[in-house]
Amino acid sequence: MQERSSVAELAGILRTELNRYSPGEKLPSSRALVDRYRVSPVTVSRALAALRAEGLVVTRPGAGAFRAARPRAAEEAPRPGDTSWQEVALSVETSGESVPRSVDASGVLMTLAVPPPGALELHGGYLHPSLQPERALAAALARAGRRPGAWDRPPIEGLTELRAWFAAEIGGGALAPSEVLITAGGQSALTTALRALAPPGAPVLVESPTYPGAIAAARAFGLRPVPVPVDADGVRTDLLEQALRTSGARVFLCQPLFQNPTGAVLSAERRREVLRVAREAGAFVIEDDFARRLAHEDAGPLPATLAADDPDGVVVHVCSLTKITSASLRVGALTARGPALERLRAIQVVDSFFVPRPLQEAALELVGSPAWTRHLRTVAAELRIRREALATDVRRDFPELALRHVPPGGFHLWLRLPDGADEAALTAAAQRAGVAVAPGRPYFCAEPPAPHLRLGFASAAGPGELAEGLRRLRTACDEVLG
Repeated sequence: MQERSSVAELAGILRTELNRYSPGEKLPSSRALVDRYRVSPVTVSRALAALRAEGLVVTRPGAGAFRAARPRAAEEAPRPGDTSWQEVALSVETSGESVPRSVDASGVLMTLAVPPPGALELHGGYLHPSLQPERALAAALARAGRRPGAWDRPPIEGLTELRAWFAAEIGGGALAPSEVLITAGGQSALTTALRALAPPGAPVLVESPTYPGAIAAARAFGLRPVPVPVDADGVRTDLLEQALRTSGARVFLCQPLFQNPTGAVLSAERRREVLRVAREAGAFVIEDDFARRLAHEDAGPLPATLAADDPDGVVVHVCSLTKITSASLRVGALTARGPALERLRAIQVVDSFFVPRPLQEAALELVGSPAWTRHLRTVAAELRIRREALATDVRRDFPELALRHVPPGGFHLWLRLPDGADEAALTAAAQRAGVAVAPGRPYFCAEPPAPHLRLGFASAAGPGELAEGLRRLRTACDEVLG
């Protein structure tokens, strides 16, 4: 049983058993609960914390946990609030406003949501706990905490040493540390870049399909996403040139390496074309390089970043350490040249001041340790194993689902469903069968050309769990697709 499922189950058991105790009566010790329910001390601690947050339990250091006092009688309860007025306030539009201010974050929340207890996770965007460098992260955080000045205010742009590390990783000598800003993860860098480079109401070109978080971020800032189709070699540069000309857009957001969700890698010829057409149009290219450290063992040499081939400041580069480590190590980088860098810096300062120094120090400790290269090798090997297992089983057991490309990087497969298939019905049936998968619709900013499904393999415990997930998905497909 997964840890988070154990926590929820233990909290439920304890919640029921609280009726056996009088208000103020002491509950069994943590050690007794560990022995009785055969769970870890961490599970007990988190379950008690959940009950404490609900007001059902109080804890006293050194004394233990006690049932909380009875809640106030119903007649003493505060009156229910009435928030209906907000419906009017939030819907009032300013004259000339062209983009609705409501934001559909369902595509992002879909991959962040924790499945119900017992459900298998084939929709997530982060490494399974068994693949995360938990010991190395703990050691790095401990060493970072002992550094002199670890809790002092950091430089606004980020620690100099961390900026230098990112500059070398991104540019291979073509970037200076002064051209790097440290951000609170890749999503933060992406939203800062969109706000800095495009005015409200402006069109922004995005790959189609693309990462739902990019679509949601653009719309959150009043921008209008315009799709540019992607094929096996990345974005269609003939259509990109046409879209820049007809839309007047001055920003193009792309993922040249192991694109999400298709897994495509931008070909060498198209790399040159992207930079050429953007430069001629006077447009920026936001390069979301989220998957470079998720290359599989058999990926071979990776192409350089677009930023490394761009001396003119066309490319604004976004990357992060989050995907390859843990969802909670939200440390990323944003690079730019020229006046755009100062605008990016100003917006980041207004939004968040700076990334906490202890987190930056921990990231620096991690990437400078011998454990870092070992971790990269381990993940590269394990992702290849999971990818091959998933692709083999899909091709054998799901003839109705077209798997046209198996990328040697990233953490997902992109499947085309039969024409007319109901994505929403299929994902709901899969959820009932005990497996979480991602429908294709949120990856398109306009009408999708066909129904799709995205299956992830990084958040699974291993090939065995992937096989069980597909067995459950088979049940859902039989129900919905016939």
